[in-house]
Amino acid sequence: MSAPATAKAGGMAVLWLLLFVLWLILNSSLAVPILATGAIVSFAIAWIFARRSPVWQLSVTPRTAWHFLAYTGRFFIELVKANLNMLRYVYAPRIDIHPGIVKVHVRLKTPVGRLALANSIALTPGSLVMDLRDDAMFIHWLNVETTDPERATDLMVRPFERHLEAVFG
Repeated sequence: MSAPATAKAGGMAVLWLLLFVLWLILNSSLAVPILATGAIVSFAIAWIFARRSPVWQLSVTPRTAWHFLAYTGRFFIELVKANLNMLRYVYAPRIDIHPGIVKVHVRLKTPVGRLALANSIALTPGSLVMDLRDDAMFIHWLNVETTDPERATDLMVRPFERHLEAVFG
């Protein structure tokens, strides 16, 4: 199999797996008819998207799989930390926050890598991606810790970016 064909098959497998897991979560059942239907529907959608879009042409190797698992672990750690911060804000007698918009730098080049990064930031409570221009991302931060773009990049982007760059480029 040629490299583009391998990448297309790898991307389709990844997309199929993601869609199938989502199907299982949404259905909350491991009944055989639900498993079979989910596998077929997920495969059909993954096949259509992988054939029609270069976004899903991913090369799946043990290294990229490890980085994806490391990214997932890092995302859950950051998610828990952000939720604990939100609890602190909600239950504090006086809310002491300093909201604002910060600029961070992004090294990721692929659309799916940038999308994954933007979603990772937006899904952690207290931050929301507002705009993406060239290599800059503008983020609304509930409690701005720094306005320095390099420091803000280190705090908000770097935990995810290293692993996403290995997976998506």
